[in-house]
Amino acid sequence: MATAQQIPDILSAEFAADPYPAYRAMREHAPLIWHEATRSWIISRYDDVERAFKDRESVFTTDNYDWQIAPVHGKTILQLSGREHAVRRALVAPAFRGDDLQRKFLPVIDRNARELIDTFRHTGTVDLVEAFATRFPINVIVDMLGLDKSDHARFHTWYTAVIAFLGNLSGDPRVTADGERTRVEFAEYMIPIIHARRDNLGDDLLSTLCAAEVDGVRMSDEDIKSFCSLLLAAGGETTDKAIASLFANLLLHPEQLAAVREDRSLIPRAFAETLRFTPPVHMIMRQTAVDVEVSGGTIPSGATVTCLIGAANRDSSRYAEPDTFDIFRDDLTTTTAFSAAADHLAFALGRHFCVGALLAKAEIESGVGQLLDAMPDVRLADGFDPVEQGVFTRGPRSLPVVFTPAAPA
Repeated sequence: MATAQQIPDILSAEFAADPYPAYRAMREHAPLIWHEATRSWIISRYDDVERAFKDRESVFTTDNYDWQIAPVHGKTILQLSGREHAVRRALVAPAFRGDDLQRKFLPVIDRNARELIDTFRHTGTVDLVEAFATRFPINVIVDMLGLDKSDHARFHTWYTAVIAFLGNLSGDPRVTADGERTRVEFAEYMIPIIHARRDNLGDDLLSTLCAAEVDGVRMSDEDIKSFCSLLLAAGGETTDKAIASLFANLLLHPEQLAAVREDRSLIPRAFAETLRFTPPVHMIMRQTAVDVEVSGGTIPSGATVTCLIGAANRDSSRYAEPDTFDIFRDDLTTTTAFSAAADHLAFALGRHFCVGALLAKAEIESGVGQLLDAMPDVRLADGFDPVEQGVFTRGPRSLPVVFTPAAPA
């Protein structure tokens, strides 16, 4: 039987190369581990991680975000609780569901996918990560906000620095400094734009945030800046990784790729299974407000808890054959996969369920559908084996494919 000391450390090269065997060993033999380097308790079983996300805030809180994300984003909706959280969520959520998403932003999503694909649909070969996945979600968010897409490189640099800060489990001081500098640079960029937009509202998301009011409460300039910072980082990095991982999974399972190609209504199934099988975010932290009993022991009050999504989503007590990618599995509910009732954990759960889940679904449906239209016979480049990289967030760094190029118009 493995012990905590025999399981690869989450900061080790062995874990980074392939965390899934370590996840299995944790779930089976060491479901609660004290991790000295990060000063946190690690939990890995589905039931425990689900509880950490869904339990009332008097048990598991998001107080850890005060030190984990505030230095790069400022105070965000993730750190709020009670009525303050409910009001802030009510201010921003309408833009990411229902009529606003369908009417205002689906055309933005479709256009951005088409513009990127137009740059390579006649070439016959492309790296889907470099040419599409890393660009598409950022372009969509920038376009939704009514910002200048020519600043793409700057946005990409910022969100890369922010994600590196959030995943800086080893405490690298250079990564910390880059993240903190990004907060200053982003504020200097955004605050003047927010002031100008308040004076000249349009039909974009930034104008919507400037004008939104719930129960007499409106968002301050700092609120809006922090939310935009969070949206660019979380919405960019996660959808970037999800698109790359979805295509990698389908390309490695040609029969499932063929099914999706023939029936595009299966794209949400493929996305949901990708979120379970290879989630873009592998760990999220919480903080205990009281002593909490979990599998393997007790977590003391005031402790940081590292919730291993990547482990919980492959728990055999929850999913049959969890290490198999299967878009047709009957133990993952697609109809609720992009809501707070999801039975995978990639978007968290409960009151802090990802507000942008439906936006991500819309991006995946449009982007994957258009890519399959442009590359109906897409396949991996000869000899290439997709390899995931990353610890906090994870996905293929490169995904070269070949296809029969479209005839020039």
